[in-house]
Amino acid sequence: MQSHEIDYKILGNDIQVLEVELDPNETVIAEAGAMVYMTEDIAFETKMGDGSEVNQGLMGKLFSAGSRLLTGESLFMTHFTHRGGVGKAHVAFSAPYPGTIIALNLRELPQGLIVQKDGFLAAARGTKISLHLNSKMGAGFFGGEGFILQKITGDGRAFVHAGGTIIEKRLNNELLRVDTGCVVAFEPGIDFSIARAGGLKSMIFGGEGLLLATLRGTGRVWLQSMPVKKLIQALAPSGGNSRKESGGMLGGLVGGILDE
Repeated sequence: MQSHEIDYKILGNDIQVLEVELDPNETVIAEAGAMVYMTEDIAFETKMGDGSEVNQGLMGKLFSAGSRLLTGESLFMTHFTHRGGVGKAHVAFSAPYPGTIIALNLRELPQGLIVQKDGFLAAARGTKISLHLNSKMGAGFFGGEGFILQKITGDGRAFVHAGGTIIEKRLNNELLRVDTGCVVAFEPGIDFSIARAGGLKSMIFGGEGLLLATLRGTGRVWLQSMPVKKLIQALAPSGGNSRKESGGMLGGLVGGILDE
């Protein structure tokens, strides 16, 4: 086994906190700024990279850092280690916006997991976080969230966060259409692409956006009910319900004209 074997608890319901319990010399890695609290015997160090490749050279570290910049994350990750001689130590993390944290055992995902670019929260040391580019060019030109992704591989625990409620779907050679911002993670056996939302009338006045994410294949998919982009729009003074109501009235008016 390469990854450290960590214990954990997920606290709370709607706005969750991940508390990790470390034995002496165990390490958990996390995104910069995710820490909420830590006990006395925890020491932390900011490093360029996830620490999965112990003998990684300077060029490898620079490439890894460049990949993280492409995903919109910080150049650095924080490594938290229990430096005390005995007993247990604790460190806790929270997501940058309200939502749900899911714990994944990467031993059950031998091919790894593809995660949205801001979905990774923390993992046992030994977990590799790398850049994943979607081969479907439509996702790059139109899908925003679906082109530049992260791939998580290893044999330990990893933690992913999502906005709102998280829904796990199992596809068996099936197709699922989803709002482009609602995809959190999926197994590599799933094909991710971007498709037009429908006819011209539906695209302009339907309120669901111009495009939808299409997930096809066999494997698990994790979805979120409230992407941070929708949360920001809902809280904006001129967004959310006011736009929805005006769009609905306009759509109803023009839709009626088009039907005549």
